[in-house]
Amino acid sequence: MTANTAPLGRPSVLRTYPWVLIGLLWMCAFLNSADRSILVAVMPQIRDEFGLTNTQLALPTTVFFWVYAVAAFLTSRLGDRTQRSLVIIWGLVFWSLATGLVSLSTGFAMLIGTRALVAVGEATYYPSATALISDWHPSRTRGRALSIHQTGVFAGAGLGSLVAGLIADQMGWRAPFIIFAGLGVVVALVLWRLLKDAPQRQAERAEASAARPLATVLAIKPALFLCGVFFLGNAASNGVTVWAPTFVHDMLGINLAESALWGSATINIAGFLFVPLGGLLADYLAGRTSIGRFYTLAIGLALAGLLLLPLLVANSGLMVGLVLLASSAGKGLFDGCIYAAMHDVVPAQARATAVGLMTMSGFVGAGLAPVFVAQMGEVFGMAAAMTSASGLYFLAVVLLLVTREPTRRAILPPDASGH
Repeated sequence: MTANTAPLGRPSVLRTYPWVLIGLLWMCAFLNSADRSILVAVMPQIRDEFGLTNTQLALPTTVFFWVYAVAAFLTSRLGDRTQRSLVIIWGLVFWSLATGLVSLSTGFAMLIGTRALVAVGEATYYPSATALISDWHPSRTRGRALSIHQTGVFAGAGLGSLVAGLIADQMGWRAPFIIFAGLGVVVALVLWRLLKDAPQRQAERAEASAARPLATVLAIKPALFLCGVFFLGNAASNGVTVWAPTFVHDMLGINLAESALWGSATINIAGFLFVPLGGLLADYLAGRTSIGRFYTLAIGLALAGLLLLPLLVANSGLMVGLVLLASSAGKGLFDGCIYAAMHDVVPAQARATAVGLMTMSGFVGAGLAPVFVAQMGEVFGMAAAMTSASGLYFLAVVLLLVTREPTRRAILPPDASGH
């Protein structure tokens, strides 16, 4: 066995390692999100250097999410058939080097191409990482573990965009890509030493090979419903997230760091605080009803849609920040239990594939949204265009509520869900 599959030995280590794992993967989730968010923070400088319209400016992000969507689906199957820890480590190395390449872009086409490479690398992470967490955590701690891990996404997006804006204000838009790339290689070396697959993974890989994970997932209707919900939720949130910093920058004429503070940090502060609450609420409701995590998803999305509506009349950085903070709190509840909800209905040997399929759906929506918002903004104004995302949140709530009964019938008992 390699270092990444060897048993950890002492029972005390086996008891503590599941939470050590969360710390290790938290760093990786932070970088996964931070590297993705650099572009959002420096978009005004790129627009000025390459002379782009807003619709053109949205294209690198759209291409990123579409490439990510396809790559997540294709690479997720590796997480069910091979060592999940190695998929994570080599994916981090790949996307970190690709992030450094973005800084070398000399034109718009090269910018799009290098961002597509980042997407391929980043897409390897979430299917395998969430499945690895569920390998190590039983049902009673799984929701909390996954939600704590998810806070890394918001910390990375918030701090990443803020730090990228500060660096770009002083050194230009290329510098943040180089700095974050180097940090990723350092973290990959740490993971190589410490990241481990769960002891039972060898048997599960054999089961996955025999059971055809994709066919397993496609036969579970609630898993497909969750893919639709993730499509709508990601489209709504990304349509707002991508354009909020530029919207504040253009409305107030402030620098990149300040626009990232009001238009990005607020979103991610709310996510960081409310994602763990979503995990706790989901675990509590799951103790009351088998579909408690699915009710948590609906509550979070309903709040996200309602609390986004005041953006239509926001006319200052503070008002925009407060609206984004409130709406993102609801989205945080959703993000805190979406992966645990999927794992409630999908057996262990197909979890990476299930998350890959859901990620593909969500990131297709995330890729469509920036261009849609840009085009709507040219006609109705950017505030109205971003506020229209509320309708997508409400559609996702309806889908969750009308599929309650098939979801209830599909919930796996604890021993069938992996522990």
